[in-house]
Amino acid sequence: MRLSKILRSAVVVAAGAALALTLVDAPAMAASPGPSASPNVVGGSRASQGEFPWMVRLSMGCGGSVLTDRVILTAAHCVSGTGNNTSITATLGVVDLKSSSAVKVRSTYVYQSPNYVNYDQGNDWALIKLASPVTQPHITLASDTSADNGNFTIMGWGSTREGGAQQRYLLKATVPFVSDSVCGGAYRAAGDNFVDIAMICAGYMDQGGVDTCQGDSGGPMIKSTTSGVVQVGIVSWGEGCAEPGFPGVYTQVSTYSSQILAAANSLP
Repeated sequence: MRLSKILRSAVVVAAGAALALTLVDAPAMAASPGPSASPNVVGGSRASQGEFPWMVRLSMGCGGSVLTDRVILTAAHCVSGTGNNTSITATLGVVDLKSSSAVKVRSTYVYQSPNYVNYDQGNDWALIKLASPVTQPHITLASDTSADNGNFTIMGWGSTREGGAQQRYLLKATVPFVSDSVCGGAYRAAGDNFVDIAMICAGYMDQGGVDTCQGDSGGPMIKSTTSGVVQVGIVSWGEGCAEPGFPGVYTQVSTYSSQILAAANSLP
């Protein structure tokens, strides 16, 4: 039976509008794979303060990462196009979105990948320019495919189950790489489009149980390497959330890193 396709933004973006989201407190859960895992990122545990200092929550219901002191990287399907935009608020510096220590900065401009057509066609990345600089550390983008293997860390304030509420506290989980042949084959068999060079998959293929979900779109998937942490993916889409046979699909950062950095350096 075909599962419902999940774009991993919390809301459908309309003209870049900033929306108020209902948050719920989530208990910390062990990030163990398998069908018995409590769906919590789904199958995740609570992140520690300062663990992911470049992590961003965007007011339209997406995640993001600090690319420069004025630029946030997110998913193209989280925004409605390129142009001046002061409606988005970025929340930074906290794992608790209700913390009085949260840094909140408005947007001034949005840049959507000029090649973006639809999430399943690739090019699912966008930039948000902030009205003032922030002091949070910056993420490093994967410049090649050398880190596109092994285990990754995912994170977000999104739903802990398909159709669930957004979370107050940042959750994290570990997911393994799934090859394009296996992941792409599963999605194509379900009738979806899959672009090998544009997408990278991660999750527990056989048993599911751990995944990103609605509200996590645009957030980073990271890999720890000998030279430091790099962002290898941007949360994009999937069939359902944490379903067996359908790993999470992420924008493959190594394919677009040079385009992303060039665009960030040329924003008006």
